[in-house]
Amino acid sequence: MPTINEILTTMDYGPAPESQKEAQAWLERHGRTFGLFIDNAWSAAGELFATANPADGRQLAELTQASEADVERAVAAARAALPAWQALGGHGRARVMYALARLLQKHSRLFAVLETLDNGKTIRETRDVDMPLAARHFYYHAGWAQLQAEEFADHRAVGVVGQIVPWNFPLLMLSWKIAPALAAGNTVVFKPAEFTSLTALLFAELCQQAGVPAGVVNIVTGDGRVGEAMVRHPGIDKLAFTGSTEVGRLIRVASAGSGKKLSLELGGKSPFIVFEDADLDAAVEGLVDSIWFNQGQVCCAGSRLLVQESIQERFLNKVRARMENLRLGAPLDKSSDIGALVDPIQRQRIAALVDSARAEGCSVWQAACEMPVDGSWYPPTLITGASTSAAVAQAEIFGPVLVAMSFRTPPEAVQLANNTVYGLAACVWTESISLALDVAPQIQAGVVWINSANQFDAACGFGGYKESGFGREGGREGMLEYMTPLAEDARPAAPLLEAKGKGKAAPLPADSLALDRTAKMYIGGKQARPDSAYSRAVFGADGAFLADVGEGSRKDIRNAVEAAHKASGWSRATAHNRAQVLYYIAENLSARAGEFAARIGAMTGAKNPEKEVQAAIERLFYYAAWADKYDGLAHQPPTQGVTVALNEPLGVIGIVCPNEAPLLGFVALVAAAIALGNRVVVVPSEAHPLSAIDLYQVFDTSDLPGGVVNIVTGSADELARTLATHADIAAVWRHDGSAEGCAEVERLSAATLKRTWVGGARGRDWYSTAQSGGRAVLAHASQVKNIWIPYGV
Repeated sequence: MPTINEILTTMDYGPAPESQKEAQAWLERHGRTFGLFIDNAWSAAGELFATANPADGRQLAELTQASEADVERAVAAARAALPAWQALGGHGRARVMYALARLLQKHSRLFAVLETLDNGKTIRETRDVDMPLAARHFYYHAGWAQLQAEEFADHRAVGVVGQIVPWNFPLLMLSWKIAPALAAGNTVVFKPAEFTSLTALLFAELCQQAGVPAGVVNIVTGDGRVGEAMVRHPGIDKLAFTGSTEVGRLIRVASAGSGKKLSLELGGKSPFIVFEDADLDAAVEGLVDSIWFNQGQVCCAGSRLLVQESIQERFLNKVRARMENLRLGAPLDKSSDIGALVDPIQRQRIAALVDSARAEGCSVWQAACEMPVDGSWYPPTLITGASTSAAVAQAEIFGPVLVAMSFRTPPEAVQLANNTVYGLAACVWTESISLALDVAPQIQAGVVWINSANQFDAACGFGGYKESGFGREGGREGMLEYMTPLAEDARPAAPLLEAKGKGKAAPLPADSLALDRTAKMYIGGKQARPDSAYSRAVFGADGAFLADVGEGSRKDIRNAVEAAHKASGWSRATAHNRAQVLYYIAENLSARAGEFAARIGAMTGAKNPEKEVQAAIERLFYYAAWADKYDGLAHQPPTQGVTVALNEPLGVIGIVCPNEAPLLGFVALVAAAIALGNRVVVVPSEAHPLSAIDLYQVFDTSDLPGGVVNIVTGSADELARTLATHADIAAVWRHDGSAEGCAEVERLSAATLKRTWVGGARGRDWYSTAQSGGRAVLAHASQVKNIWIPYGV
């Protein structure tokens, strides 16, 4: 007779399939053919394409390939619906959104099954993760709609929003996008992924049932041509995209100069860090949730395992043992852990990357899974022995593939974690809270989970650093992505001064060639001659020669960026210390107010230059005050824990200053950036650079560390171009009034997906903190990191 242990060893889960009857009946009611949902009505089916079940390859339905004309109709419907939707008010929108949340809950089983059929992910994930979170987003944002007039009184809705989502979380991404957009008072043109559009079409029916007014939500299906038409459409005011980094770059280039607001949530190569004191069994389960959740088709999947060398073999043995027990099989079977990949093309890409690892000499270990004959499947895979530069260690595989490597010390773990162009998420596993909270802020990622993985909530922002994109979804910061400050509407239609100043240049004085009157640049806390040895003459408002300034070049920008990176201690300094330095700068500027006023008067011909100097002093005090008050938030999501949202500096920011108010414009931008710990490479007013150059001695006598502020004079166009293409600059701001130059900055920034803040051809009242100060500007100077800290578990 077999023993109890032998019986338990041979026991296996029996099949527990979820019924698909209701979902198949819904498809049949539509004749398995769908048109587009525009202006609260279904269009007749047009050019059709098939959508199939990834688990068996069988066709589920045929969908309409939207045309450019269809996108035009959808945008027109959204534009027409905008006034009435906004006039409905926050309470009216909240009631509609609450109804949507209730309907999602009521029909959650239908949505879950339909999502599993269309996507291939397991029913446990769609039922237990996707559906509750989708409903949660509509509940949460219904609350923001109710509170909008009070909490966002100085903002308005952006307008018509175009939204494009991927196939890995079709309904959840829909809720992340549509809920905040509607809450803020926008109308929507939404494009689901070509592979997985069915739950979006089912959601359209819910919009009809919930009383969403016609034209407020429009859903257009199809391939990338539909997305391209949306990106290029002049009637769309904001684009929100989740998907690959490659496509994100194309969208950044295509939308450059259009004035469209843009948020991008892109790829990732997230580190999963396990320290030697971690609960290893818990860490293994967290790893399963991190990399094999949704077959690894998750942008924030913990695809890079970094394990401390002292426990590496022990931990990897536990991982292999756990992989052997993962059940790969029918997605509708409630006992399955791993479902099907979304499409054969995706499987081919994953297999090619794994083959490349074998070719590079890596060890590839795969669980002994029984692979179904039909459909798109790939076994859970562990790769060891890869170098940090290997393709599998750097590329986003987007499949059930884990790459493991070791580290010895916490600093090495941080270095390895940050050795990627991505910065979406990270996991840190340790029983030492001090170690966890020391490491988490050092990781360049928008989300860090401590002793947990893949935790999400509507109250907690989600988004990336570096080439993982910019913008946040969820939380207060997610709402702001769908709003515009009212002060932006009050900006002047054009800059107040022409770029080249006034007057006609007089001949150079006779002694100008005999005496070197070239004002040097300021790099690394020292005056520096231009690398080119060239200079340009600066003339006053009356045409009189004032001085020569250095003609900055690519090499000068390179030197300034290197100096800025060496000054990284400024980012680690306390906010109190940064405030003190800003106060010192204001104090020393005040002592020389008369000198600066005279310089401004000579350059610009201003009748009251003292006003600008006083405003600059006040702006320094203003940002000194903000330095230690621009605090983060502590969220309490439904899970057991707390999420701390930190406002972190971007790093090195390139700034091109305005020509109007040359001292105040310089101070308003630079002070905002350095108040939050950034270092800057600044191009002062091309027409009137001398007041910025005069600040050298002020900086030197104000305890400002060398390299925090670097000033390079010269052509705004040439230097902005260099800043936008420099790989070690995190963001570029341009406010000199050049529409073409601003568009170029946005276009060139796409290579490394820098954040940009540009003024376009419009002016800005630099004396008004509503237009050039406050939280709106500080948001451009910071990025939000959400650190999830569990307690009581």
